[in-house]
Amino acid sequence: MTIATTDEQKAAQHAIRAWARRAEPIAAVRSGAPDFWRANWEGVAELGMFSVALPEDVGGVGGTVADLAAMLEQAAGGLVGGPMLSTALAGLVIARPGSTLAAKRWGPEIADGSLPVAVAIDGPILTGTRDDDGGLIVDGAAGYAIGAGGGVAVLVPASVDGSPVWCLIDGDADGLSVESVPALDHSTPLGRVTCAHVHVSADRLVSDVRPGLVLDLAVTLAAAEAAGIAGWCLDTAVEYAKIREQFGKKIGSFQAIKHICAEMLCRVERTRAVAWDAAVAAEDGVDLPIAAAVAGAVALDAAVDTAKDCIQVLGGIGFTWEHDAHFYLRRATALRHLLGGSARWRSRVTELSRAGARRGTALDLSGLDDERAGLRAEVADIAALAPESRRVALAESGLLAPHWPAPYGRAANAATQLLIAEELDSAGVEVPDLVIGWWAVPTILEHGTPEQIERHVMATLRGELAWCQLFSEPGAGSDLAALRTAATKVEGGWSLQGQKVWTSAAQKADWGICLARTNKDAPKHRGIAYFLIDMRSKGIRISPLREITGEERFNEVFFDDVFVPDDCVVGKVDGGWRLAHTTLANERVAIGKGSSLDAALETLLDATQPDDPLIADRLGALICDSTVGTLLELRTTIRQLEGQDPGPESSVRKLVGVRYRQDVAEFALDIAGQDGALDNEPSRAFLLTRCLSIAGGSTQILLTVAAERILGLPRD
Repeated sequence: MTIATTDEQKAAQHAIRAWARRAEPIAAVRSGAPDFWRANWEGVAELGMFSVALPEDVGGVGGTVADLAAMLEQAAGGLVGGPMLSTALAGLVIARPGSTLAAKRWGPEIADGSLPVAVAIDGPILTGTRDDDGGLIVDGAAGYAIGAGGGVAVLVPASVDGSPVWCLIDGDADGLSVESVPALDHSTPLGRVTCAHVHVSADRLVSDVRPGLVLDLAVTLAAAEAAGIAGWCLDTAVEYAKIREQFGKKIGSFQAIKHICAEMLCRVERTRAVAWDAAVAAEDGVDLPIAAAVAGAVALDAAVDTAKDCIQVLGGIGFTWEHDAHFYLRRATALRHLLGGSARWRSRVTELSRAGARRGTALDLSGLDDERAGLRAEVADIAALAPESRRVALAESGLLAPHWPAPYGRAANAATQLLIAEELDSAGVEVPDLVIGWWAVPTILEHGTPEQIERHVMATLRGELAWCQLFSEPGAGSDLAALRTAATKVEGGWSLQGQKVWTSAAQKADWGICLARTNKDAPKHRGIAYFLIDMRSKGIRISPLREITGEERFNEVFFDDVFVPDDCVVGKVDGGWRLAHTTLANERVAIGKGSSLDAALETLLDATQPDDPLIADRLGALICDSTVGTLLELRTTIRQLEGQDPGPESSVRKLVGVRYRQDVAEFALDIAGQDGALDNEPSRAFLLTRCLSIAGGSTQILLTVAAERILGLPRD
């Protein structure tokens, strides 16, 4: 999934991709000719790059910054060169309120590409003096301007009586000096701008636009470019890994290469998520500072690191001038430096978060207002019940698991699920956690008999039954198909012999879902049945396992000739492997409750000192990781609302989420100082989170799965 979320954005990306195949903009970059970018400039403009986000009354088409970001992502992936980012940025600046005269005069020329513009986004502010005709006389050095070169206008900031004014200066204006510099990025011109008594007429002035806002918009667009760069690098590395052979095998079958590529995928999806979010936030501007800061902190590093990994996968060919990879590394590195580096943005994230900034994640459900009214009344009735009566009411109303089919749920689509969750939360009605029941019951509903459904489903919803999962074994953890627990056919049912391990809450569970081998001669993934086991059955022995925290949460479960009736087999005998996948794939549509920060981070914000730059850097990184997790969840939900399957964000979210929770726990321990040597809550949390990268499939296995199933790399 790219930045694009709408059909229009996807169509625009398709058009740019098709144009780039014909125009080959990277060939122009390679030529090294002066003004090389002009050969493709008209084509870029005709695609709508500079008009898409401008209002119609100034020559644009009235689109959004998110539309522009999607187009920039695709163009950067094709290494389209020239002052593309800066011209798009200049259009956004002059279209701001307070610049009507400049927007009317110059907006159409920016929109059609006839006025390319460089922007000094992060340098010194010039001095402006009013003249008699309402214009300015501008003096000073503006530092580097992205896109600056011959015949390119320059947008620079000046201060007039303490107020910011942006000046659109013609490239040939008297007193303007643009010194070309040897740029690391061969695709984007760069110049050092100086003004000596430059006259700027009134129709070239943009007032009341803070330099900080322009910087936020700049990093938003840069993040979109970073997403395009990183996406190209991922695609290039993966395609090469599929065809390059060493030691008689495709290198993509090697775990080392798979893990590099899977980590690249994680970075790409993180970058797309934050770039998209910043672009969306730019529309109303309220959350733009925090969204842009997160984008800068995440995307700039991610593009550089992904470009480096691309070259690593390519090997020697990637280190040649002839391969395009180094041009992408150059562009990513230059972007990062011109925008101040990622550390700056991490500190900015911490600063804004301490000041109360939080990125909201609510989806617009206004189209369900008619449904909301009746639902709100129904929820209010449940909220008025005594706490012990609410669960039964939730179960019998179908609101506890609305995505399940009636009468157990409401067969609710994705949007209605979110609406129900929102109304329950607003009314203070807590939805009970079914834990393993969330996995077990959908499998029973889909593959079970009417008797199995009648016996288990409503009882689970009411809280009368609790479940455990009996999948993992001493020799079959991540490699679940290697299980050896044997099920032997006997009169009226099956006799189970074997051992399960890492079973949570086995001693408290009423029933368990269990995989056992019914045919030892069948292929590894066949000959497995899916059983429902009464945990009070004769022959079951449960032995607690003590974790590194000292607590007993997991268990070993031993089966010694345990009888399981035929009516407790779900689906076909020998068909349990497919059902296990159904179980593990069951996910509800859900989204966080409005804030990008969880309770642990809120606590850390309060517990740390604001004047420690090292703390600010680490805390900023954690806030970014928390925000990324929320955004990946949000983008997955958007796909589901559109009737699509969850994309790669779902898998990436699991990997990112595990690391985040471990890092938060370790950071909390670090700031405890010498108290971190005690057996206390921070140290216990630190120890406990080590299980997260093991339980439910180790991180390394998940990386391999992502490489094979999402990226299509060959199995070993």
